[in-house]
Amino acid sequence: MIHNPVLHGFNPDPAIIRAGDDYYMAASSFEWFPGIPIYHSKDLVHWKLIDYALKTKRHIDLTCLPPSKGVWAPCLTYCEADKLFYMLYSNVYNSNQLQFDVDNFLIWADNIHGPWSEPIYINSSGFDASLFHDDDGRKWIVNQERDSRPGHEMKRPIILQEFSPELKKLIGSPVRLTYGATERGFTEAPHIYKHNGLYYLITAEGGTGYGHCAALLRAEVVTGPYENCPHNPIITSCTREFAMRPEINYIMLDLYNPDELLQKSGHGSLVETQNGEWYMAHLCGRPVMPQKRCVLGRESAIQQVEWTKDGWLRMTDGTNIAKEYVPAPKLPSYPFPKEEPRCDFNETELELPFCTPRNEISPDWANLTVRPGYLRLRGRESLTSNHHPSVIARRLTAFNATVTTKMEFEADYYLQQAGLTCYYETSNFYSIYKTYSEELGSNIITVGGYENKKYIDGNNACAVVEKDAPVYLRAEIRTESLQFSYSTDGVTFQKLGPVIDMTTLSDEAVKFGEFTGTFVGIYAQDSHTREKCADFDYFEYNEA
Repeated sequence: MIHNPVLHGFNPDPAIIRAGDDYYMAASSFEWFPGIPIYHSKDLVHWKLIDYALKTKRHIDLTCLPPSKGVWAPCLTYCEADKLFYMLYSNVYNSNQLQFDVDNFLIWADNIHGPWSEPIYINSSGFDASLFHDDDGRKWIVNQERDSRPGHEMKRPIILQEFSPELKKLIGSPVRLTYGATERGFTEAPHIYKHNGLYYLITAEGGTGYGHCAALLRAEVVTGPYENCPHNPIITSCTREFAMRPEINYIMLDLYNPDELLQKSGHGSLVETQNGEWYMAHLCGRPVMPQKRCVLGRESAIQQVEWTKDGWLRMTDGTNIAKEYVPAPKLPSYPFPKEEPRCDFNETELELPFCTPRNEISPDWANLTVRPGYLRLRGRESLTSNHHPSVIARRLTAFNATVTTKMEFEADYYLQQAGLTCYYETSNFYSIYKTYSEELGSNIITVGGYENKKYIDGNNACAVVEKDAPVYLRAEIRTESLQFSYSTDGVTFQKLGPVIDMTTLSDEAVKFGEFTGTFVGIYAQDSHTREKCADFDYFEYNEA
């Protein structure tokens, strides 16, 4: 059986493909770098992170972007005729009620690991762009178009335009395919597939909250006209139909389905197995109850689908509600070795799960060679910065986890600190860290953070420690709670600060319209000279 979600933690907007006997999924990465994580599977059951598509600033520049901007909904495709992998992705710079500033780029490679080509600019009319390879050799770009005219906020057409591989640019004029296949609105995430001579358009509708869904349309020619599937939506978690209006917040907590584990199901992409079975990957969320808050962010799941006699897609169980357990394809089981919980920083490159917001990871500030066996972070800006914070983190992928690190750091000034953080974005995070206290004239361990830009002082938690002695820092996450602790010997840990509400690190709790997910990691800050460094001996992540 497939046990959903198959990609845990912040991994939304999956684009799934098959190349031979190998399956790959790409997911959105927003402001996190490297961009676009790529996962591999042989059986659709077991998945492993194998690489990223955007590894340098020549492919993506995320510097200074606001939270939840950056890389949205990458489209990964494989063209058998070209023997090439293609990745089409958006870099979203800004959005508000009317305007949407975004550029779409295309890269390609003959190997999933790259090297990927130099990016080609495609267009800027909207996000969630995808690439369709027709069997006649022509290629088409389809994306959501944002209408910035006042009074047109809810009109979001899906547009299609031909792409010339020879000229490496769009040709002709865009064609509007649909304003949506349901009344739920927020039409986006288009993908086109061809089956039995017909063109099928999959869209995401209802906003990426509890009213989310995947819908289906079809046409006899790629440019349309497209007709709606009679049993839309084809995948959702929401049992109620509704009409989107500008004043409705996309989260829509009232549409929570108490009968299902998976919520927010929608934004789908399609794949056919070697044996002719069909599956759809889609995003979903698993809220902590009763708060209805998805601490892990939007994840990715897979549903089995089939073609009906009249040529439409539907889930094989006859419903449209996304399921936790799904029949696996008739393929040999292919599990991967279990990930080691502890990283000792003994290699010359960081392990794949580690990322950083907006920055290209470089030895200038994250160094693994100057002191072998340690990761040295040079303190730069604070965790509230959209520019150059020195933080290395990984996705939180379980509701119950214990994170521990051993750190050496000597603070000389109160503007210097380093430690362990549970981080959603610049306005919402919690940390346990070592710094200098002028009042006590010594180094201390303390706890603090931000909730919707309001500073949280951790009840003035404070523990005096030796300046030149290593410290062990720990975060224990238990569904809705977070408890920090520290140790001077690595054996006996002392709790520090209050039990924190972990659910505040979620799309539903933040007040600024973000929709990413929680990371856990280590950081260093020097708001005095940008010179003070912290050395981390190991980072251990254990799921309970």
